[in-house]
Amino acid sequence: MPEVPAAGVVATESPSGAGSAPGAGAPSPGASDSGTGTTPPPAATGTPAPVFTRHRATFPAPTREERIRSFAEERLASMTLEQKIASLFMVHVAGADPVALQSYLAGNAPGGLLLLGDNVPGSAEEAAALTATLQSGDGLGTLIAIDEEGGIVARLGADTFAAADTLKSEPVQATTDAFTQRADLLQSTGMTVNFGVIADVTADPSSFIYERVLGTDAAAASERVAAAVEAENGKVYSTLKHFPGHGAASGDSHTSLPATDLPFAQWQAEDAPPFQAGIDAGAPIVMFGHLVYRAVDSAPASLSPAWHQVLREQLGFDGVVVTDDLLMLEASGVPEYADRTANAIAAINAGNDLLLYNTQLDLPAMTAAMVAAVQGGLISEQTIDDAALRDLSLRRDLWLRQHPVPVVPAPAPAR
Repeated sequence: MPEVPAAGVVATESPSGAGSAPGAGAPSPGASDSGTGTTPPPAATGTPAPVFTRHRATFPAPTREERIRSFAEERLASMTLEQKIASLFMVHVAGADPVALQSYLAGNAPGGLLLLGDNVPGSAEEAAALTATLQSGDGLGTLIAIDEEGGIVARLGADTFAAADTLKSEPVQATTDAFTQRADLLQSTGMTVNFGVIADVTADPSSFIYERVLGTDAAAASERVAAAVEAENGKVYSTLKHFPGHGAASGDSHTSLPATDLPFAQWQAEDAPPFQAGIDAGAPIVMFGHLVYRAVDSAPASLSPAWHQVLREQLGFDGVVVTDDLLMLEASGVPEYADRTANAIAAINAGNDLLLYNTQLDLPAMTAAMVAAVQGGLISEQTIDDAALRDLSLRRDLWLRQHPVPVVPAPAPAR
């Protein structure tokens, strides 16, 4: 058997006779044909010595997803616990002063920023100028999120496109057209995440969420949710909200904890389909609502491990999960959810990857409290790592989108 001389190199024998010792009848280098009596050596009779040819082994190139995960894993391994925890927060910093936003990013290293109307009060060009100052240079994109549903929930003045209040009664193509225009606007202004695809369902005009839903039944909503996500793909990260669905839970989750006794089987038939449609269409983010579905859990879905398990295992979602604004829990008036740190700990333990705050947090203090929770056994470091890895992977994907590798044309064949 031929010897393998080195890893990744395969050796093969040459054809018989090639490079072998001289055979019978062949003159020896020292032989004389002058009749001097010198006797030539005997002809070789053994097996010819093999000649090895090196063939470099080939391995398949890693996929884009594998490269992203590898980068994220290496970055995660280089981070302190404090840095990992800080990366799980997305916060709002008030005002349109880029210096203030830049300073917060540089000094706190959150996972991203939430921009509201006070950040982008002017033109689309001014919004683009602001977001251009918020870019990172370390191989990870900056998650710059905005609520841009259109209609009554729009932060950008240039968004005059059709919204759910009319789209729900128009052909699906109208949703595609509106969200294509909206996605183009968001991309041009430097927004990278849109908290803008409502996957809730209700046919009740008195519902808090009615004007914002894209469909009044599961089938109609599913078609339009999928169309909205597909229109945004490749331009801005779509976010489906408010899982597991605001339609069945009456009330305003900004100031209360809407609750329902809807059976789980009925939820599967009536409320789950639009979320499934959005996931299947490629939505990389799902936002959890502060909604109580008592048939599954007495806790709000945003703090419920059971509901996160439903999303991951039954709907097959493997992207990033973000909470709705966690200050809303405090504003609900329910004493159990009055403590900010306790809510953050519960949100991480439930399975959220990003914790959203509609305010400027004292992030070092919050991070220190979360570190203490890890050290005290209230959160496992593996849970932190899992969430941070998903966030880092999304941010690496964003960086690669923003820094495409130029395609070098192959040289023309020689004539």
